Amino acid sequence: MRLVAVGTGTVVPEKNRGCTCFYLESEGSRILLDCGSGAVQGLARRSLAWQTLTDLIVTHFHTDHVGAIPGLLFALKHGMRPTRREPLDVWGPRGTRRLFAALAEALGEFILDPGFPLRIHELSAGAPGRTADGLEVAVHGTPHTEESQAVRIRGDGATVAYTGDTGLPEGTAEALGAFLRGADVLVAECSLTDEEVGDNHLSPARLADLASEARPGLLWITHVYPHVRTRHDVAELVRSAGYEGTLRVVEDGDEWSRSHRA
Repeated sequence: MRLVAVGTGTVVPEKNRGCTCFYLESEGSRILLDCGSGAVQGLARRSLAWQTLTDLIVTHFHTDHVGAIPGLLFALKHGMRPTRREPLDVWGPRGTRRLFAALAEALGEFILDPGFPLRIHELSAGAPGRTADGLEVAVHGTPHTEESQAVRIRGDGATVAYTGDTGLPEGTAEALGAFLRGADVLVAECSLTDEEVGDNHLSPARLADLASEARPGLLWITHVYPHVRTRHDVAELVRSAGYEGTLRVVEDGDEWSRSHRA
């Protein structure tokens, strides 16, 4: 597997960061994990294969995670020669079909009929799906929105896990950590400081608790609000809170693969 950070920002616009989007490539799959604003341009800027994406995984419906979906589908329909024919599988929580239907009503039928098969799968905990290439896609509910989910993708000799946006109310680290446990890479949000955070996001101390339960090979920290990044060493805050594993606060363009563990 190869993992590329396409967008590592938040809802706050930044000149060097797009909204949330990660690109995961295996032997036969090219997957987007969320598709926030700026994602399509970010893929093109890094010469990533937006034209031949096989799967899109949606963790929840906030705009900084889904805002570029219409642009992606519009580009796939009108921005390719020859025209794409291969299907795109969309994986998301309950309500994903309703989201796409609403986008189609507002923006046009190309959302549901982009000129190639669009297959929408609504996932629930305990009932994983499989991509056409055989990767397992499993989910676990998170305390962020009514529908939000963490995701684990397993196959091709590796496991990548992603928190999406999540809180960590007291007593919940063990269950979510068990779901995320043992990933080669855990992509985890760390939005706010311990003093600012509520129950719907992670902070350094809460992330340290979760990552200590999950025990990934590498912790990628993302979705840090800019005022937190500019005032604090976020990596050091997570370490000081008790996490002893390898970690990195990622930027747009960072990459990981089994042969290059960045």
